[in-house]
Amino acid sequence: MVQFSETKASDKDSASEPSSSSTTGMSDVDDSTNGSLRRSANGLRDERKANKKKRRRRTKDGGISEVNPRSRSSKRRHSLSKAARDPRDEPERKRKKKSRTEGTETRSPSPVIDFDGLSRPSLGTRERLEETTEQAAARLDKLRGAVRTILECVGEDPDREGVLDTPTRYAKAMLFFTKGYQQNVKDIVNDAIFHEGHNEMVIVKDIEIFSLCEHHLVPFTGKMHIGYIPRDNVIGISKLPRIAEMFSRRLQVQERLTREVANAIMEVLKPQGVAVIMESSHLCMVMRGVEKTTTSTITSCVLGCFERKEKTRNEFLSLVGVNRGFA
Repeated sequence: MVQFSETKASDKDSASEPSSSSTTGMSDVDDSTNGSLRRSANGLRDERKANKKKRRRRTKDGGISEVNPRSRSSKRRHSLSKAARDPRDEPERKRKKKSRTEGTETRSPSPVIDFDGLSRPSLGTRERLEETTEQAAARLDKLRGAVRTILECVGEDPDREGVLDTPTRYAKAMLFFTKGYQQNVKDIVNDAIFHEGHNEMVIVKDIEIFSLCEHHLVPFTGKMHIGYIPRDNVIGISKLPRIAEMFSRRLQVQERLTREVANAIMEVLKPQGVAVIMESSHLCMVMRGVEKTTTSTITSCVLGCFERKEKTRNEFLSLVGVNRGFA
């Protein structure tokens, strides 16, 4: 009996062993399941973070980094400052101007004034400027003969009493009409530039202009308005009409006359800006051609701050009485 009971006890011990092993197996399954759940949760969390970063990056650079992953930190390019991604749309780079060698005498940067002050010199300008008394008399005789030829060609009798002295009178008048070829910008200004510390607009308006059209040698007349904003230095007021007079006493077209006056003042005075407006009537349109007697031609040339700033330009236009919208 005693042995039987011991046997049962040993059987119970052996029976209890598999139950403990089965309990251990269940806990391992639970641990593995929990680990996989944690890993999946972490993966979802990381994915959400990555999506948030993508959304932030998309709103920041406009989606450029998604097209080109390497440039994640690059900002959206401004369409005005930088061109599109097509290399053909890249703007041309400005070339640096070469500095002039010091000590060499060069032409003036202005297209109007030569290095010695002559304004737009033609082939015969210097000859007329530097001619002697004998040469001036020979020039007058040559011109007188040409006028006599014109009278003959139009069917007039050059020896008739009324036109007998016409060749001489017209020759002298023509030399007066074109006396601007003999004048020098530097001589006209004559160092009449003064340091006054003035930086407000200066205007001389309603300057009467008489010039000859170079196409038909008939007059065009009108008025010119000149304004400038000094850079501390001012020019003698009378010098502005004198400069306009010098350029008008040549064979001209109105567009070039307006531009030449503006460029000359800009170079001589070096102001912040220059504005010139001219309104005139051309007899080549009145006496011949279309024969429109009421037409007038307006030209303008604005340099410096007048060209850059619309408010400054509009102030000049309102002060001279030109109420048209020059953009």
